[in-house]
Amino acid sequence: MKFSWNDFKKSHYLETGDLILVLLVIISIVLLLFLPLKQLILGASADTPKIAAADNTVRVKASVIAVDNSNLHQSGIVKTGEQYFKAKIETGSYEGENIKVVNYLSGAMQLDTVFESGDQALITLRKDENDRISSATAVDHYRIEIELILLLIFALLLIIFAGLTGLKAALSFVFTGVVVWRVLLPAFLGGWNPVIIAFIIVSVITFVIIFLIGGISLRGIVAYLGSMSGVALTAFFALYFGKLMKIEGSVKEFSETLLYSGYEHLELTSIFLAGIFIASSGAVMDIAMDIAASMAEIKLNRPTIKIWPHIKSGFNIGRAVIGTMTTTLLLAYSGSYTTLLLVLMAQGTPTMNIMNLRYVSAEFLNTVVGSFGLVLVAPITAVIGGLIYSNWHPPEHK
Repeated sequence: MKFSWNDFKKSHYLETGDLILVLLVIISIVLLLFLPLKQLILGASADTPKIAAADNTVRVKASVIAVDNSNLHQSGIVKTGEQYFKAKIETGSYEGENIKVVNYLSGAMQLDTVFESGDQALITLRKDENDRISSATAVDHYRIEIELILLLIFALLLIIFAGLTGLKAALSFVFTGVVVWRVLLPAFLGGWNPVIIAFIIVSVITFVIIFLIGGISLRGIVAYLGSMSGVALTAFFALYFGKLMKIEGSVKEFSETLLYSGYEHLELTSIFLAGIFIASSGAVMDIAMDIAASMAEIKLNRPTIKIWPHIKSGFNIGRAVIGTMTTTLLLAYSGSYTTLLLVLMAQGTPTMNIMNLRYVSAEFLNTVVGSFGLVLVAPITAVIGGLIYSNWHPPEHK
């Protein structure tokens, strides 16, 4: 059977613009992965600590053979001290060697790991001048293989159930992760203005996701303009109410650790506020795309519809969408601080005290202000869609 590129394009609805965007995204991912962006971004700031060279260390996967807990000290449910265990290296140039590993426990249950025989561990090896192992320290359980399997299953499910669209969704997922890890976070560490850099990054990610999934179309333009309007309003409200409520970024977990690591110059409050509209941008994008796609379908089926009835239809669609989406956002946020709420309830803390606690107020601000964008993006997208679609006529009705 002869292969026909034209038949392939028609059967898969892969337009030229879509193909170009897909290629550009793939090229961008490759460049982001292999260019030394972290060094370039951090090196641009005089306040940023120099990246420490670690030529004498290597990280490997090892299998725990036997453990020695004689130097562990337990106080209640907390363990401190050192755990020693014998392990067999399974990766790298030292594969097959048996080593003695030390595992330091500080008493912080959220950070400490106690190993058992048969576990897979990530080990940091320190080498001497003769390239021999001088010491070995446990980092944590080795989970990379399981994480890769989960990502593969996720990508396969997307492709199986959504076809080409699922493949592009997986590509946008990879692009978003790479941009956040290779650009956004180093820029934060480099002392760049967190709100400005976050807004730029969200703009780029939103552009890629909407036009990669929805195609180069009026529908994509409406969805993008609506999304960015919602994100901009969320950023404004986050900055305004964050200042009004006097919430500092140090309320977030690991903030002090970051400061003590040599990054005292960072604006933690701005990073916290930027995180509010970053977190809500995905849901805002969903609503904008839902309304843009629905209004496009209305125009296709009723090409003579006037602008105001069209906008009104967008409003009606938006009401149904945001009614469930705001609750979804509340559940998504509340799930991340369930333990905190349980502690306060277990201690019998009065509700008035709870609502005025800084870390509770921070989560309240995160949830409610994040929902502002969801509520406002619906009518804004409906108006934008009505204006843009009013000058567009489906081909068969020209």
